[in-house]
Amino acid sequence: MRTTLTKSFSFDSAHWLPTFPAGHKCRRLHGHTFHVDIVLEGEVDPQAGYLIDFGQIKGAADPLIQSLDHRLLNDLDGLSNPTAENLARYIYDRLKPDLPLLSIVRIRETCTTQAEYQGETG
Repeated sequence: MRTTLTKSFSFDSAHWLPTFPAGHKCRRLHGHTFHVDIVLEGEVDPQAGYLIDFGQIKGAADPLIQSLDHRLLNDLDGLSNPTAENLARYIYDRLKPDLPLLSIVRIRETCTTQAEYQGETG
């Protein structure tokens, strides 16, 4: 049986978007409570009855989430332009080695805006 699992996290951080036009509100320093969905896909082990322990996802993601919490994202190596799209890729790239079944990282900046990254294709 093929299944999809999602574990959600959140963190509070500030950023500013240097590629936005001068005068744009996102060019100014501002903060969000970011919501992150870590989505894994694969075949359920018929003996175990599950894809992966949710605790294993939490164990892999918690240190990364904590490294983003209450930070200025622009100051982190690899996030000089911390758009939602780039943040999703940043998280994906760091989690994929520990979570090989990772398929999507979804970032919600507000209740009406989100971006997701599914890895490179091809």
